[in-house]
Amino acid sequence: MVKPALLIVDDDPMIVDTLNFVLQREFTVYSAASRADAQALLRGLDRAPPLALVDLGLPPAPHRPDEGYALIAELIARAPNMKILVLSGQNAEASARHARTLGAIEFIAKPCDPAKIKAILLDALHMSEAEMRAAAADSGLVGASLPIEKLRCQIAQYANAPFPVLIEGESGSGKELVAAALHRMSARAARAFLALNCAAIAPTLVEPTLFGYSKGSFTGATSSRAGYFEDAKDSTLFLDEIGELPLELQAKLLRVLENGEYQRVGETQSRVSNARVIAATNRNLRNEMRSGRFRADLYHRLSVFTIGVPPLRDLGDDKHLLLAYYRDFYARQAASAPFELDEQALSLWLDYPFPGNVRELRNIVIRLSTKYGGQRIALAQLEAELDMERMQPDAPPLPVRQDFKTALEAAKKHLQTQKDFNLDLMLQQWEQSYVEAALAATAGNLSRAAKLLGIQRTTLYSRMRNYESARES
Repeated sequence: MVKPALLIVDDDPMIVDTLNFVLQREFTVYSAASRADAQALLRGLDRAPPLALVDLGLPPAPHRPDEGYALIAELIARAPNMKILVLSGQNAEASARHARTLGAIEFIAKPCDPAKIKAILLDALHMSEAEMRAAAADSGLVGASLPIEKLRCQIAQYANAPFPVLIEGESGSGKELVAAALHRMSARAARAFLALNCAAIAPTLVEPTLFGYSKGSFTGATSSRAGYFEDAKDSTLFLDEIGELPLELQAKLLRVLENGEYQRVGETQSRVSNARVIAATNRNLRNEMRSGRFRADLYHRLSVFTIGVPPLRDLGDDKHLLLAYYRDFYARQAASAPFELDEQALSLWLDYPFPGNVRELRNIVIRLSTKYGGQRIALAQLEAELDMERMQPDAPPLPVRQDFKTALEAAKKHLQTQKDFNLDLMLQQWEQSYVEAALAATAGNLSRAAKLLGIQRTTLYSRMRNYESARES
């Protein structure tokens, strides 16, 4: 039986040796003493481990959490589904919250009983396996907001086209989920969906991984091997973090996109691929293009269709729907009753900006399900799980602080005396300007904007949908 892999990053050899002794029966343990060592180790592996234990205080600054924070972000970029647990003497609550915001699922303060660490790791592994099974069965998008409805429409519209798609969005927003949905809704769905994270492997290995290689073409090439473009025949190839692709390889990728031709490393014979390419990035490729780090011709070829995945902070009450979806899912996995949020905690949940997007939300639900299964969670308990420093400050008042309905009534009385005005159109313009001013004053926080306008959040959504429909017509 193949044991699951575990990465331990800690500069204390005694801790590493102890954990390796305790965990080696259940896991294949890889260890590194620094962020640089961890990066080098991962470049040598065929795939990233599903689990990681990371110390925050790493060389060259072991008394600060900066290196640990950077490593968590890099691990998530390399392997978005990796379950990262922080095992650290940096036990300040602010450090724990920020580590979780970056993508860690749990924070374990040193010292900790190794048996307890093993139990937490096994739980995380089971959770990861359950998520993979659920994703294989149902990779639909959760949400009812206007941006998510637009996203669904774009997926349905572009799914069956043979042309490339560029998916743009922040880290943790669900770009791979969108790519998988494009494949699942296409005529290629019966074939395997292949994905490669361009940031996850060494630059020297990207070309043989994508295009394959012949025996003897480089040290270690003991046999010929097909690449992703060959394996993705009649299927979909997802290239995540495309902005990390080295410049010299961008020309070769452009050639495949234009005419399907490529060559294995070490061969002169041209081969042809009909793989449908979907690429994703959390970078602004237009800026990368202007700075010379990304080819303009490749950008325009990749972006035949472009899909923007919205950040969670823009999805309003979808935060509630996602809460319910993940809460019920993890309660089923744990065979326990789901938790509930009291009124104040739910209000905070809807106002929290989730800088780590859906990944952060999911990890928070995992922790709440583990700690408070079947319980009612109060405001203070939820605050302990959030990075409260990332909350938006209270919004300043509008220049003229009036109740929304009062302002509209005053406008209506004035306009009724003006025979030359289109009353309905003018009222709509006034109304929209108030809404836009409230959203600007609250930095896009829909809950605070609704409160500032003196209307319900659902009413604000309805107004925004009307404006969007009017613009599209």
